Amino acid sequence: MTDSAFVVVRPGALTTVQDLGRVGHAHLGVPRSGALDQPAHRLANRLVGNAEGAATLETTLTGCAVRLRRPATVAVTGAPCTVTVDGRPVAWGAAVRVPSDALLEAGAAAHGVRSYVAFDGGVEAEPVLGSRATDVLSGLGPAPLADGAVLRLGRPRGPVPAVDGVPHRGVAPELVLPVVPGPRHDWFTPAGLRTLSTGDFRVSAASNRIGLRTEGPSLERARDGELASEGMALGALQVPPDGRPVLFLADHPTTGGYPVVGVVPERYLAAAAQAVPGTPVRFTPFGPRPRTTGAR
Repeated sequence: MTDSAFVVVRPGALTTVQDLGRVGHAHLGVPRSGALDQPAHRLANRLVGNAEGAATLETTLTGCAVRLRRPATVAVTGAPCTVTVDGRPVAWGAAVRVPSDALLEAGAAAHGVRSYVAFDGGVEAEPVLGSRATDVLSGLGPAPLADGAVLRLGRPRGPVPAVDGVPHRGVAPELVLPVVPGPRHDWFTPAGLRTLSTGDFRVSAASNRIGLRTEGPSLERARDGELASEGMALGALQVPPDGRPVLFLADHPTTGGYPVVGVVPERYLAAAAQAVPGTPVRFTPFGPRPRTTGAR
């Protein structure tokens, strides 16, 4: 029904519709996309009685504000922020009942980068390849939120579960990323690999949903030239010509020609999604130390 919707009043810096992504299309050049902080996305949905794959809103740094056209149970998780209904503070990280015509606002992130706003019934954007997720690289999925946009809400599944309290992962002052070596670690000198594990890296302000870029020392290469394009995995740690690692996130390209020195396992990527620019980054070994063959 047309009244089962909300109107965007303030879209924020970048607010997109996200779910668990479109899995299984990398061979077509389509990345998974989906919520960058999947544990926070799943928690928001559970709090309002949705399936974990229902679509939520993912905000970036400055939050967003929407006006409900029907009563809804909502929850905001991820980056902690002030949550208000018609200007009155309500709970963050808990289910809140919002009446029809009320203004719901998730404020700027107090810590971290991305908050998740779930509505009972989920956001009913048109699916593309089985997902409602916005992919900022390919343009698949719904457009990022804009002033005055109207987005439909689905039908609530049933009663909201009673919850006394839920655990929330805090935002750490340092981003620690374990790295599985390879497949192209032999493109770097022993000194370059030591730089990766001991260098003073920080999160760059150029980071986005495609990748977390770093500032800091360059990794010394053992080979000149570039690779032919090859497949890129979620969590790949690619090293472009400036020598500073880039961690591929949900909207990453599916192929690339710069060497991948290692891969960060997926369970560590949610922390990367919440790392603000300037956060110290430490890469640690994961698994056996590789043998370095040097230049061939």
